[in-house]
Amino acid sequence: MKKDIDLKKEKDEIIKRGEKTVSEFKKFIAKGNAMDLAVGVIIGSAFGKIVSSIVDDILMPIIGVIIGGIDFSNLSLKIGEATVTYGNFIQNVIDFLIIAVCIFVITKLLGKLNKKVEKEPEPKKDPNTVLLEEIRDLLKDKKEEKQEIE
Repeated sequence: MKKDIDLKKEKDEIIKRGEKTVSEFKKFIAKGNAMDLAVGVIIGSAFGKIVSSIVDDILMPIIGVIIGGIDFSNLSLKIGEATVTYGNFIQNVIDFLIIAVCIFVITKLLGKLNKKVEKEPEPKKDPNTVLLEEIRDLLKDKKEEKQEIE
């Protein structure tokens, strides 16, 4: 009984973390920040071939098997004499989502690395130590003034 409760708590925690990550991802996608856009364009173009290969050669065949062997790239609809190749659109949407997820993960990792690299703030000095240092400096200045006069 206790094991079931622990498993439920663990499952709920995983769901909460997943929802938080999805929420952060949605905010990331919807952001209009120029820097994020620039990062997305640069990284997206740099990893475009790799991601396309992952999608075309690995994911799409697996998805095709799962949904009954449908090949998205060949899906089309004939309207009169026009052919609408909506399979290519589906393929491009999946490419975009995978690229966006990759950029999101990389940005999150870089953010964590930047937080670790930032310098830790200097510890606050004890007020008594500060006061004693000020007194020391004043005494030192007074001693130097006295020596200059003599």
